[in-house]
Amino acid sequence: MRGARALEEREVLPNSPSMTQRAPETITLPVHEPLRPPPEDWLLAYAAIVPITAGALSLFVLPDWSATLLPLTLVWAGAIVTFLSGVRRGVSFRMPDGAHLSQLAMMMWLFLAGIGSILLTGAGRFGLATALLLLAYLSLAVLDPIAARREEVPNYFAGLRPMQMGLAVVSLAVVGLRVGGWI
Repeated sequence: MRGARALEEREVLPNSPSMTQRAPETITLPVHEPLRPPPEDWLLAYAAIVPITAGALSLFVLPDWSATLLPLTLVWAGAIVTFLSGVRRGVSFRMPDGAHLSQLAMMMWLFLAGIGSILLTGAGRFGLATALLLLAYLSLAVLDPIAARREEVPNYFAGLRPMQMGLAVVSLAVVGLRVGGWI
């Protein structure tokens, strides 16, 4: 009976490897990738940045709440950068010949910048945290379109990231100017 069951499975799944055959080392997957972000990706991408912009605006609209809202804004911005480091690492798993050095370097930079900014915020070093976040978001705005052309990230990052990260950069620049006492 056991042999008959194995035969039935082999007939149903003719391409499945048997006990004596080795599975192939690699497989080829067809990928159909949009050039523009799907609506839900666009929505989620900007939803992650809105709290940073709201935090920057709150420094002017709700100045009495700045002691609470400034650290929350910076921690949120750091968490998003850390999340994006994971996105970068996840995408690198699909590279045909393994992760590229540039993907690993960007992942590490984003992770360290995100965690570093959160730690700096916790230590009350808001200016340094903001500067680190500005560099991280600026690097995403500049380097993700390049990575998209090199097929290291989804194609639509080329159009999405400059605007999405540009909003974060402008918002964090406002935060930095406010923290520095310039405005």
